[in-house]
Amino acid sequence: MTTADQLRSEGFEGFVPFGDLPNTDVPTAGGVYIVVRPSPERLPEFRPVSPAGWFKRRDPSVPIEKLQKAWVDGAFVLYIGMATAGARGRRGIAKRLDEFRRHGAGEPIGHWGGRYIWCLEDSADLLVAWRVEAVDPGAVEADLTRKFTAHFGKLPFANLKQERRRAQTHTSS
Repeated sequence: MTTADQLRSEGFEGFVPFGDLPNTDVPTAGGVYIVVRPSPERLPEFRPVSPAGWFKRRDPSVPIEKLQKAWVDGAFVLYIGMATAGARGRRGIAKRLDEFRRHGAGEPIGHWGGRYIWCLEDSADLLVAWRVEAVDPGAVEADLTRKFTAHFGKLPFANLKQERRRAQTHTSS
């Protein structure tokens, strides 16, 4: 997960800025999504105050020292997330990414995970990519974060915890 070409070879598509999402054909099915920084070699600049929306009276701003500690030097991927289709099939990647984008634009939306993204001065330059997952997006997200952590020694910058789910294996009798 170190380049766009590698991610494309693993089935990720999109690679569009958050601002372009409303005009992009994002899948409505469940799956995983990632936020990438096109220039991972550049040092980050952090905002002291996040432009993201307050949700349930919680300030989305993060102390700069905490952001510096979470930063992963040289990482292309900054965040790995997932979206399920939901009980009625109305959620999916498109809905979840729209919530993520709107949260970053200052709306009081419940997308608290990934909020470190909006603390970056170059957040408008970040790209979003996705991959539909038919069976268990949560297990795929957990596997992707485990692989990232194995490679870099810590979670992606904006992931705050390692999910524990594992892909279910089915055996036939």
